[in-house]
Amino acid sequence: MASIKFGTSGWRDIIARDFTFENVQLATQGIADYLKSELANPASPIHGRQPVVILGHDTRFLGPEFSLAAAEILAANGIEPLLCDRDTPTPVIAHTIRHRKAIGGINMTASHNPAEYQGLKFSTYNGAPATPEVTKQIEANIVKLQTARWSFKGVPIGTFAAKRINPLPDYFKQINQLIKFAVIKKAKLKIAVDLCYGTGHGYLDVLLAKAGAKVTLFHNELNPLFGGHHPEPNAANMAEVSKFVRSGKAGIGLGLDGDADRFGIVDKDGTWLTPNQVLALALYHLKKNRGWTGAVVRTVPTSHQVDAVAALLGVKVHETPVGFKYIGALMESEPIIVGGEESGGLSVKGHVPEKDGILACLLMAELVATEKKSLGQILKELAKQTGEFYSDRINVSFAPEKKDALLKMLAGGLANIGAFKVEKFITTDGFKFLLPKGEWVAFRASGTEPLIRCYLEAKTKANLKKLDAACRKLLA
Repeated sequence: MASIKFGTSGWRDIIARDFTFENVQLATQGIADYLKSELANPASPIHGRQPVVILGHDTRFLGPEFSLAAAEILAANGIEPLLCDRDTPTPVIAHTIRHRKAIGGINMTASHNPAEYQGLKFSTYNGAPATPEVTKQIEANIVKLQTARWSFKGVPIGTFAAKRINPLPDYFKQINQLIKFAVIKKAKLKIAVDLCYGTGHGYLDVLLAKAGAKVTLFHNELNPLFGGHHPEPNAANMAEVSKFVRSGKAGIGLGLDGDADRFGIVDKDGTWLTPNQVLALALYHLKKNRGWTGAVVRTVPTSHQVDAVAALLGVKVHETPVGFKYIGALMESEPIIVGGEESGGLSVKGHVPEKDGILACLLMAELVATEKKSLGQILKELAKQTGEFYSDRINVSFAPEKKDALLKMLAGGLANIGAFKVEKFITTDGFKFLLPKGEWVAFRASGTEPLIRCYLEAKTKANLKKLDAACRKLLA
């Protein structure tokens, strides 16, 4: 039997090998069974709601067809599927779930994974990624269906007629309540936008153009192979934008991943800023310039630069496991100015409990327009008060047996990381080792790829180099 497992952001697998129409139908039936049990439960938040589920897909191969296969299963279970009328950003689907008071959403996306991957992401009634408690129930339902040799005979793939909706206007209304477009308009910004061949086209570029910015687009055509790269707005993939900005043709570069939930930011001098820096800047802007109140939430491997900026501003910090579902859950339960993670996810108070790269990009444009300074200048001014922070991440592929042995060794704790003494051992998610002077190292197994990730943070470049060497030796 095929194993369908939900990781940090849903179930992802290689198209035609494991991500097949049969398995999508199976997974969707598992979701339908979960939803029907919740609808029948008087204690459930969706009890009594109209059984409506929002469906969407990114720009990957067979996205529309996989969505229709899921829609047919839902309809057969008495649940009305509403299918977005084009490839749609993940945050837009999250907002649509909330706006239409749906009982959930299914998005066919593998986010920033390579082109050979496709994915199925289930979001609950509040637009947040499904929690592990929910996905465990869905996985158990799938196993029951497999044991009973469940199968489904439907119409030919791609021919099911689902009701279609346009989620863009309602999402634009929401963004207009969160972003000060008048400030952006007054600044007359020149902006380079890299869409990574993804779903952000017609969203980020249109919002900026409406605000009067001069927008130059990169990789805005549809290409399921993503130009041969991961659809991720990292430093390497945004090199073309960096060169364009450095030439003086734009004052800032903004990028989105394949489903527009992650962001990439290039400063005025062509420097690609880390998501850690962007999260710190977003907190600074919303607290200082907007006067927002509340706490900030970050994941375990996210930079403590956020903590330092929070301390300057008198803001409380929460630390969660990796996965925006944990951040989202906290954002739903108490006032959070901004929540984010080092992998490029961010959301703010009054918005969806889900990553929104479009919003993050617009916030950085607004900050530049507000302070009339480059983001690098603002970071330098903050560093005078907080000190410098140097972060990095190492990804190492492991065979399952070697990975398990390494994780077992780390679970026992370490007295030192190279020449650095371990002062505190944290196991909230993976294994985090706090070192003297606010430096640290963290290890965790990826939830979506056969990797162990090692996160490093130091207060000097020299110490970062030493930590890098020590960690590579541990991982060898």
